[in-house]
Amino acid sequence: MTIATTYDQRMALIKQIAERRKKMAEIKKKTRKVRAQAPKVDRSFMDIPKESNIYQYTDASKYAKEYYGETMYETTRYDNDWD
Repeated sequence: MTIATTYDQRMALIKQIAERRKKMAEIKKKTRKVRAQAPKVDRSFMDIPKESNIYQYTDASKYAKEYYGETMYETTRYDNDWD
């Protein structure tokens, strides 16, 4: 990083920055043109209905049996004896 201490140094630094910004503007313009010509990808297959939650497990008993199995059975097997 250059620190400009005199008027001439400041003007040279401002000119250098202006040239760099001008070059970047040209690059961005070319990039926009290339992106506009690129084919658009069809992503309609990725549409997910807003009202559904893909992370929601809908069958609680199946989930408990699959992931907790024996532990769930041992914990809940005497639940009906209290009634």
